[in-house]
Amino acid sequence: VQLQASGGGLVQAGGSLRLSCEASGRTFSSYAVGWFRQAPGKEREFVAAISKSGGSTYYGDSVLGRFTISRDNGKNTVSLQMGSLKPEDAAVYYCAAADLPWLVIVIKRERHYEFWGQGTQVTVSS
Repeated sequence: VQLQASGGGLVQAGGSLRLSCEASGRTFSSYAVGWFRQAPGKEREFVAAISKSGGSTYYGDSVLGRFTISRDNGKNTVSLQMGSLKPEDAAVYYCAAADLPWLVIVIKRERHYEFWGQGTQVTVSS
């Protein structure tokens, strides 16, 4: 499956942004999807994940309550709605997909994801 992330940009602190991850290729509903981010000089960080059906979600501690992940399997799209953005949210955001069991220890580890999008830059001004 090929993934295309989009929606990044410049936003003021406290603002909102919606990222999208569009998939093409194989059956999208066969894959759990995760969002990760990487700021300059830092390791890639887990942001959020959603199960194959969309019935389960999981968030990293730093975004819990501010970000919402959702998916539309009919449109082969996963979205990440980001709110109350902080300067520390600035990073390149990546979406990733894999046929994973819904286990927290699995879905929050980047090494378990097979397919990756190219990343989209999010900049938050203070």
